[in-house]
Amino acid sequence: MVERIVVVGAGPVGIRFAEELLPAIERGLISVTVVGAEPTEPYNRVLVAEYAVGEIDADGLELASTDELRSAGVDLRLGARAERIDRHSAAVVLDDGSALEYDRLVLATGARSVVPRLDGLEELGVDSSGLDARLTSGVCVLRSLEDAANVRSVVEAGGRVVVLGAGVLGIELAMLLVEAGSPATVAHFGPIPMPRQLDRGAAWVLGAALSTAGVTVVPHTRAEAVIARADDNGVRRFRALVSADARQIEGDLLVLSCGTRARTELAEAAGLRTGRGVLVDAGLRSWTDPRIHAIGDCAHIADPEQYLRERDIPGGPNGLVAPGWRQAEWLAAAIIDELDGAAPQPFADEQPGVVALKAERVDLVSAGDVSVEQFAPVPADEAAPGVAVWSDPEHGSYVKMVTRDGILSGFVCVGLPRTGAELGVLYLRRGELPADRSLLLRLDSADEPAAQATGREATVCICNAVSVGAVEDAITGGCESVAEVGRCTRAGTGCGGCRARIAEMLNAAAGVPA
Repeated sequence: MVERIVVVGAGPVGIRFAEELLPAIERGLISVTVVGAEPTEPYNRVLVAEYAVGEIDADGLELASTDELRSAGVDLRLGARAERIDRHSAAVVLDDGSALEYDRLVLATGARSVVPRLDGLEELGVDSSGLDARLTSGVCVLRSLEDAANVRSVVEAGGRVVVLGAGVLGIELAMLLVEAGSPATVAHFGPIPMPRQLDRGAAWVLGAALSTAGVTVVPHTRAEAVIARADDNGVRRFRALVSADARQIEGDLLVLSCGTRARTELAEAAGLRTGRGVLVDAGLRSWTDPRIHAIGDCAHIADPEQYLRERDIPGGPNGLVAPGWRQAEWLAAAIIDELDGAAPQPFADEQPGVVALKAERVDLVSAGDVSVEQFAPVPADEAAPGVAVWSDPEHGSYVKMVTRDGILSGFVCVGLPRTGAELGVLYLRRGELPADRSLLLRLDSADEPAAQATGREATVCICNAVSVGAVEDAITGGCESVAEVGRCTRAGTGCGGCRARIAEMLNAAAGVPA
């Protein structure tokens, strides 16, 4: 009997899951229906900012060929919104009243941007997906193609953009904007940008780099209101962001980059237990209903035996695309194993997260906990972590390395790209640092030849776990562009942070000087 699988969500994770199931469709084991609320072709929203400023075109956002998916047997329903889950009948009811019956339901609904409450900010109906609010003209988040169009119109006119929020996405967007010729101001509540990834030293160096690049940063901004005035057509348009101390930050567009929250309303309405996402176990099955799974930014993985009676459950989605893809790949393989009579191993994501800032003028990589102070007192019964710091603010470089039992447990590196790349490799491999930490700094010496990732097994694309060897083989096999390498290996199709590295490898293979 063919198992019916319904997937709600046609974003990067939902589409990857469907792709991984294609062999089982071909074998006649399953049928797959993917429901996507947006009427457009599935696209990589991780690269929406690059698209908004014109750095990549629409083809660069493509996740997969819908024609190929459909010809392979996937029933792709775009522009269809899941209204509710009827668990009693095991069916998903769509906005047109039709119902899709399932044997397994996979929620890949992702996350929505957090919209803070600001005086003067209005909700003007819903967007084209029917899922999110359309805000006062000149105010948007940056999650969809509709949002990207709003940003692009301002960029093309050379308008001023205010970004509220100084997390990774907010800083990346500001850098992209100034590179595209639009003045950008970043306003944020705390004392330092990217507080989850940086310590004070790294934040100071980053702040100086942002200023040099032309980004205005306004810290300690408690946003309270927006000022909007009617244009010639009588439409209220954003003009300024107002802070609690009455400062006004003027601009032609306000982009809200205030974090994300899992889309769990469909699951909650169906009676599924949620935390910071839909609560699932090590099989990515709902705590409440074993026929329902959740993956990606809407999934909160936790052990029900340990936390079933707890109200505040630790963990939750981290907002990165790579873990969602690993979940999609594991779940597809597990379902196929089950249908073949094999027992899959529990899901365990042991790949640590590395954050690399995607910006032409700033090299920044961070991973793990770097909040440890170098000379902080440690209780007598605890072993002090090793902390090594190198700081050269005048030249825009800073490195902090934290070790436990000699193993790199966290680092942040600004302005030293080769050192940052090597630390990233060591962190992913849980490797030991050299006894003389200064050896790593020499990688960025002007006298050193350009460093390559260590060995064919070294990771080039963290999002898709693509190695140096795989990219080299793709180039040897005839790939002549970053896009072709991406189609062949998936490298560069996630956050895009490795595209420059792939381009370097292509140039090296073609004999183009660095």
